[in-house]
Amino acid sequence: MDSKLAQTAALLVADGKGLLAADESTGTIEKRFESVGIVSTEESRRAWRELLFTTAGLGRTISGVILFDETIRERASTGKTMVELLTAEGILPGIKVDRGTHPLAGADGELVTEGLDGLRARFDEYAALGARFSKWRAELTITDRGPTPYSIHVNAHALARYAAISQAAGIVPIVEPEVMMEGGHDIRRCFEVTEAVHEALFEELVRQRVVLEGCLLKTNMVLSGKEAAKRASPDEVAEESLRCFRRTVPAAVPGIVFLSGGQEDEESVVNLDAIGRLVRRRAAPWPLTFSYGRGLESEPMRAWAGQSANKAAAQAALLHRARLTSLASLGQYRDAR
Repeated sequence: MDSKLAQTAALLVADGKGLLAADESTGTIEKRFESVGIVSTEESRRAWRELLFTTAGLGRTISGVILFDETIRERASTGKTMVELLTAEGILPGIKVDRGTHPLAGADGELVTEGLDGLRARFDEYAALGARFSKWRAELTITDRGPTPYSIHVNAHALARYAAISQAAGIVPIVEPEVMMEGGHDIRRCFEVTEAVHEALFEELVRQRVVLEGCLLKTNMVLSGKEAAKRASPDEVAEESLRCFRRTVPAAVPGIVFLSGGQEDEESVVNLDAIGRLVRRRAAPWPLTFSYGRGLESEPMRAWAGQSANKAAAQAALLHRARLTSLASLGQYRDAR
């Protein structure tokens, strides 16, 4: 086992800390900026990221930040790289390496994540730029007939190949098979699909000789669909999520980080808190924490609104959201409100 990979993975899931997923593509960040009246330009994107990464004290609750390709190459107004800004705060820099979802041939309406071509060379470059961990996301949607076993297998195989290449470069892989919230399915259906996805993923990870002790799982909570007639309560979400993970995630995995996965900001924190409280009562074999993007960034982005005069207010909002989410990961959010 590579002790360096295991040590980095352990740092990322340290008690009370989680990840900031600041890896939005140019198209995604343009939509988010537009929603609060900000024009997306190279300069406005740089200013936003500099605002996030120069927030004093962020390292108390954020262990790592996932970056986009543009971001890991950027320099702040001071001339320092974004990686240097994060490192100064004691935060590990990571990088999203997949190249997005595309239609899966032979599977009507289903998707596969691409980006394996040339990945080894890209990892060499990202390592030189300072990346300590990486992320690859697969997207699986619940329908009447899907996701099919074929799409689950193809995406699991791609995740495992990515993870093996990442570890060969000395970079901790975060494998992210996201079962989407869209749809009217109940929590039982989400459980069934998440269980099948995790089983296929870990089978492939072992087959591809990925060292589980140096790999993290980023996954969805087990939730009702957004359009479900009756949404499951936070306590149900906690019970079913932990039950699913106990059945599918090996104890060798150093930790699980949750994506907010289309949940509203408050919903994602309340559900995380319910999971944290359950873990306090019923120990789990791995730490469970967060890897949130919009759930941490929405409030600060609204406070900033693209105006330099609002920088302090935006940074205060970021610290506030990060603190609340950290408390939730420990099961202490309800008591802190």
